[in-house]
Amino acid sequence: MIPNATVVTSPDTPRYVFRNESILPFSPYEVKVGVYNNKGEGPFSSVTTVFSAEEEPSIAPSGVSATSLSSSVIEVSWTAIPWKMSSGRLLGYEVRYWNNGGKEESSNRVKAAGNETSIRITGLKSNLAYYTAVRAYNSAGAGPFSATVNATTKKTPPSQPPGNVLWNVTNSRVILSWEEVRAMENESEVTGYKVLYRTSSQTSMNVLNTDKTTAELLLQFNEDYIIEVKATTDGGDGTSSDQILIPRLASMDARGSGPSVLNIFSVSSFLPTVFSLTLNSVL
Repeated sequence: MIPNATVVTSPDTPRYVFRNESILPFSPYEVKVGVYNNKGEGPFSSVTTVFSAEEEPSIAPSGVSATSLSSSVIEVSWTAIPWKMSSGRLLGYEVRYWNNGGKEESSNRVKAAGNETSIRITGLKSNLAYYTAVRAYNSAGAGPFSATVNATTKKTPPSQPPGNVLWNVTNSRVILSWEEVRAMENESEVTGYKVLYRTSSQTSMNVLNTDKTTAELLLQFNEDYIIEVKATTDGGDGTSSDQILIPRLASMDARGSGPSVLNIFSVSSFLPTVFSLTLNSVL
């Protein structure tokens, strides 16, 4: 193939645009640049491959759906559009969303990169219908939006924490009980409870899930334990109970209840001031 050549007469010009309506999208071209003056031509650069402009997507994603995950999160998913590399590089998908009281024209937008076919939209208002649509995009622009789908965020979790948390220790078993949490009309129904516990030296909580208002933990009592309980709902986790602290009790039985404990003392100084306990020596 005979190479084409053009002359740029301005020495300060750092770019050149070649226009030809017959050029196909994303077509490769080999380019090199040289310099000249009235003495003649100078050396050329090494050959570089450049591409013509990409073609923007022409079809909308199909199979779009929206699912409410909590009181503030919706997941949107779709089927990837057919795409040929000869049309360019598909950069990803743009998802727009707006609530029942908002306008489509002023919708918010989030992007999913590359070949991802789902995204979670967070920070939404509870118990509200949200509408969403998806389109593909690349460097040339964005394609048409899909059909609009909607999902309603769930009600907020209960604000009431589990009350009257009681505990009973026998050897290494801790038996917990608490009062049932009843959701208000504008709150999500309770589906169960989480018992969160850790030793006083740990920073992250262990979690036990239950659908009852009692739970049993098997713990090694060489350290103090911090425990709290919260309700679980489709709208998310509810408010936690006050933290209770169960002091290390090697070879002892104990029971009690108590609010959040900010300081950890030795058993001898801690028990008389914070908990009401019954202690029986194990013979």
